Amino acid sequence: MKEFQKDLIDWYIHNHRPLEFRLKKDPYEIWISEIMAQQTRIEAMLPYFKRWIQQLPDIESVAKCDDEKLNKLWQGLGYYSRCKNIKKCAIECVEKYNGKLPCTKEELLKLPGIGPYTAGAIASIANGQRVSAVDGNVIRVFSRLYNIFEDVTKTSVKKQIEKLVDESLPSKEEISYYNQAIMELGALICIPKNPRCELCPVKKYCDAKDPGSLPYKAKKKARKIEYKHLYILVHKDKVHVVKRADTGLLAGLYGFDEMKPEKIIESIELKPYIHIFSHIEWHMDATLCIVDKEDINYKKIEEIEEHIALPSAFMPFFKQIKEIIYGKSRN
Repeated sequence: MKEFQKDLIDWYIHNHRPLEFRLKKDPYEIWISEIMAQQTRIEAMLPYFKRWIQQLPDIESVAKCDDEKLNKLWQGLGYYSRCKNIKKCAIECVEKYNGKLPCTKEELLKLPGIGPYTAGAIASIANGQRVSAVDGNVIRVFSRLYNIFEDVTKTSVKKQIEKLVDESLPSKEEISYYNQAIMELGALICIPKNPRCELCPVKKYCDAKDPGSLPYKAKKKARKIEYKHLYILVHKDKVHVVKRADTGLLAGLYGFDEMKPEKIIESIELKPYIHIFSHIEWHMDATLCIVDKEDINYKKIEEIEEHIALPSAFMPFFKQIKEIIYGKSRN
């Protein structure tokens, strides 16, 4: 095991990506980056992370930030409930921990929106606590190392892998490098498809006969399909946006009307769009409805772009109406 740890850490030291939030070992930055990266590749997440840190450099600034600004900073990352939990967590840290994150995995797990992986990453990378941080990358690496062909989505198999990871942990002095090394190995070498086994620094310790077939996951149930028709109301150069309900998908965010207006001067059918969530698909049609009156919920294109968090589910329609409005203004 010590040889395995040494080979992995040596590889990491010479080959890791220079990710600032990990190099600085700032608990706040590690927290935000890990939450953002949960459903997004790190390379794609970085611009969002940099913008967030520029505008919200610490936990207190997050706790004081209004929801609209937070949602706007999060726009494009999806899973807006995570953004809500970041604020809840920040408020709790201000109230209980003097505006800081607690140091141990056990204490971190008590905070809103922080699960075992994120807690382990913060505690080990920033604070040197000898604990594991098991995410999808780590599960993939260890399922291959130990040639585990059982379904990794089962709780019992996850616990088995977590036990193996815990047993592999090095000393407290090396834990930060080690946990990052496993993450980096999964991201750069032991990738989901076509793993780069010829470049793997721990290939000689791997029992996988067919690495590309692991980890094994049972087939998911087919996603439920919902059909929607949107009515996008436009008055001159302004678009009607509505705040969605506080519960359900995209709760509390902005979208377009789903009720047809009574008076329409002109209507234009837009290109349909299918948006896929983790468990459901929205098959959407949309009609641009030009109307003769406006109220306070009609916003200029620029105002929507700068201040309103419009979920990616609605962005294809927003882009279409933007082209139509700007085209009309030029004509």
